[in-house]
Order: sequence, then structure tokens, then C-alpha cells
Amino acid sequence: MVIKVFLASSSGSTAIKKKQQDVVGFLEALKVDYTQLDIACNEDNRMWMRQNVPEDRKPTNGIPLPPQIFNEESYCGDYDTFFDAKEDNSVYSFLGLPPPPGSKEVPVEERNGNTHREEEKLQQVADEEEEAQDGEEEEITEEETADKEETAEDETPMEEEEAVEEADEVTEYIQAHAEEEEGQEEEDLQSEEEEELRQLEEEEEAEVQEDEEEDLEETQEEEAE
Repeated sequence: MVIKVFLASSSGSTAIKKKQQDVVGFLEALKVDYTQLDIACNEDNRMWMRQNVPEDRKPTNGIPLPPQIFNEESYCGDYDTFFDAKEDNSVYSFLGLPPPPGSKEVPVEERNGNTHREEEKLQQVADEEEEAQDGEEEEITEEETADKEETAEDETPMEEEEAVEEADEVTEYIQAHAEEEEGQEEEDLQSEEEEELRQLEEEEEAEVQEDEEEDLEETQEEEAE
């Protein structure tokens, strides 16, 4: 397997030159066999590189910039992904190569196995948490049901007491209203009686006055004779 690094030997960009030097220098330090393919002087290299970079890995303008790294025909990545692999100590995996003896990098197979075991552990923990949460929810539901039943039992006597209290209040109101009406009737009767007495007294006074006037007239007549 040969690593192919597509470069632009006559690039006017300082950033691109620095990135190309970084990739090449790191591969040489790891003693990885690679081939440099110049896209500035070879149109075929340029077209092959552009055609074989996956669409989802191309920039928005659709033109990938060097350096681009391949393992034979398989695309590895650009400088950014190479840099991330270097930081994660996974350059051999990035290049699709087995790490040499004594390398600190964990082989892809072992990494995948560890990842799978970690995923299983995480799934187991998640399942246990879900079971515990379901148990708590069931307990909460049972407690809520019991509380509702107790509340319903407590509310029934309270409702009956409230109904009795309302009935008592109505009865008291009716009685009070009746008493007020009776008192009003008594007052009216008393007023009528007083009025009648007053009229009788006035009539008696008028009769007495008439009698006195008649007596006075008779006396005057007798004196006149």
C-alpha cells in the first residue's frame, strides 16, 4: 500500500506550502512510504485528485485544495483531518496502515473492540437506569392513586358537611325572614290600633266640646230671659 500525497509545488499560498511541509515532514518522521504527486505541473494529477475526493469532503466551491492524502485509491483526508489524527495519536489509522511494533497507537481492530465493549457497558447502564426510572414511576403512580383515593374519601364527608351547613343557613335565613315579617305585621297592627284610638279620642273630644257649647248657649238664653 502506497500513500499518495497530492501537492502543489508552485503554490503561491504560504499557508498551503506550510501545510504540505507539515504532512510530508511528519510522514518522513514516521518513516512511512509515500509518493508526492504534483497537481501544479500535471493536469492528470489535478483531475484525478478532484474526481476522487468525496463530494461530502469537498469545500463549498467544490474545488479541494492540497494537500490531499490517499492510500492507493482510498481517500484518507485533507490537512485538517490529518492534523486531528496527529493530535489524537491515530495517524496510522487515518492512513489505513497497521501501527508498527512499539507504537503507542492502538490498532483499529482493538479500538473498535474497545469501543464496542464501551458501548455495551453504556447500553447496560442506560438499561439499568431506565428500569430504575420505570420502577420509580410505578411507585409514584401507586402513591398518587392512593393519595387520590384518600382525598376522595376525605372530600365526601366534607361535601356532606358543606351541604348540611348550606341547608342550615337556608333554614336560618327563612326563619329570620319570617320573624321579620311577623315583627313588621305586629308593628303595622299596633300602628293601626294607635290610629284608631287617636281617632276615637278626637271624636270624644269633639262631642264633649259640642256638649259644652250647647250648655253654654242654653245658659245664655236663660239669662237673657
